[in-house]
Amino acid sequence: MTDRIPEGFELTRTTPLFGHDTVPAGLLEAHRVAEGVWGRLVVHAGEVGFVFEDAPGSRLTLVAGDSIVIPPARLHHVDLDRSGRFCVEFYRPPRAPSAGEEG
Repeated sequence: MTDRIPEGFELTRTTPLFGHDTVPAGLLEAHRVAEGVWGRLVVHAGEVGFVFEDAPGSRLTLVAGDSIVIPPARLHHVDLDRSGRFCVEFYRPPRAPSAGEEG
């Protein structure tokens, strides 16, 4: 398992801040980041539980200031307590310049 976004990948999107009342239900169930995309869950407040589905029983407890890198296509879910607030950043490989663009 890597704990780093691959070198050269670019931040392309950040979700809104999610809390107990705003977290999408799909994040609480097993799901994946798209193929070729890396994620980083960043905890802003409270505690957030995180589980990789291929490592059952290894729930990680993340607190404000912690983050975890999520490789493409690796099943995982979030276990959120009432105090937890987090966002997810998504990283992609650099976009190749189009014809006519300077590199």
